[in-house]
Amino acid sequence: MASSLLHCIPNPIPNSPTLLSHSPPHLKSSNLSFPVSSRSRAASPPSQLAAGWREIQGLNNWENLVEPLHPLLRDEIVRYGEFVAACYEAFDLDPGSRRYLNCKYRKSSMLESVGLAESGYEVTKYIYATAPDISLPTIQPGPCSNTEARWIGYVATSSDSEVATLGRRDIVITFRGTVTNPEWMANLMSSLTPARLDPHDPRPEVKVEEGFLSLYTSDERSDKFGLGSCRCQLLSEISRLINKHRDEEVSITIAGHSMGSSLGLLLAYDIAELGLNGAGKIPVTVFSFGGPRVGNTGFKERCEELGVRVLRVVNVNDPITKMPGVVFNENFKRFRGGFEFPWSCSCYAHVGVELLVDFFKMHNPSCVHDLGSYIGLLRGQMKSPESPNLVDRAKGFFAGGGEWREAAVNMFNLVRSQWT
Repeated sequence: MASSLLHCIPNPIPNSPTLLSHSPPHLKSSNLSFPVSSRSRAASPPSQLAAGWREIQGLNNWENLVEPLHPLLRDEIVRYGEFVAACYEAFDLDPGSRRYLNCKYRKSSMLESVGLAESGYEVTKYIYATAPDISLPTIQPGPCSNTEARWIGYVATSSDSEVATLGRRDIVITFRGTVTNPEWMANLMSSLTPARLDPHDPRPEVKVEEGFLSLYTSDERSDKFGLGSCRCQLLSEISRLINKHRDEEVSITIAGHSMGSSLGLLLAYDIAELGLNGAGKIPVTVFSFGGPRVGNTGFKERCEELGVRVLRVVNVNDPITKMPGVVFNENFKRFRGGFEFPWSCSCYAHVGVELLVDFFKMHNPSCVHDLGSYIGLLRGQMKSPESPNLVDRAKGFFAGGGEWREAAVNMFNLVRSQWT
């Protein structure tokens, strides 16, 4: 592991010492005191974000910014969500296309092609991941082997002109969620395994979900691209960009949906554990949309020790956010009276601060995990909730005659082919 890791990092980096609601007229934090309005970030005076970006990135774990949700934080969450949505928009799912399971567009035109020409960011690298080599006898083989790398996301940096608005040079890494069958199978590999990402200190008590770790660390096993692992691609590019902008103020922002948020959290932990962020000088923030649990309590505690900031946007009706560890999780580890079970180290645990939203559509339950629905609600373009409570929802669900059958099929499709 140690020798292969050296190839990922071209040059060493010098180490240096809850439910969505309306905001009141003013919301104050230590460095943030902005009047509430419905303006977009593009219409906001640049000084607001430039002055308070560290708190928006989680410096104080978003204290007093989440409940109620501060409008500037909301705008930033939506902005990063749109970068993730671009992954889905640009991903080629046409089996007849020569770009099948890859990005439809060149790096230089990708953001423009998906409607983000005015984002102020430039794509610097595409990222590919290889799913575990699992035989799927019930699924017809497609034109792409299970062992070939698929386009999973991209790295981008804020342009020179955007730096003044943001207050720093922002390195963004975004990941899409599950689309292909091998990725779906990787999601179901729910056993915990030691991460062991730091060759000098393996930390066996830090454990993560085996499938996510495999996607992150597996090399491509074909000659089509000749790529290294998703991890190696990312560490190499991030190290290059940090070195390039070493004389500037820099932030690392990682955003992902579902499986993509899991990869994003692994990357954030990896960067901080290896000290690529200058032992905390460069803030590392994860914006997770509908993300599952990634690791055990040891992983959660280590992320907190390293200063990794995670804001999880969670729909209360989204089942994916409750997996894995539906039973054995952070809520189960302690018994009444404070007794801690001996297997607590094997319990899954969420990392970070939770921002709860609430949306549900009876005719299409799969929307509860849809990234567009998450972003739409944050923008205020969806009603929340659609019905007053789960009891009323259930009554309407079964009173609709054949409607429940269609809904059941939609939910099955969500779990089978859109586990994202």
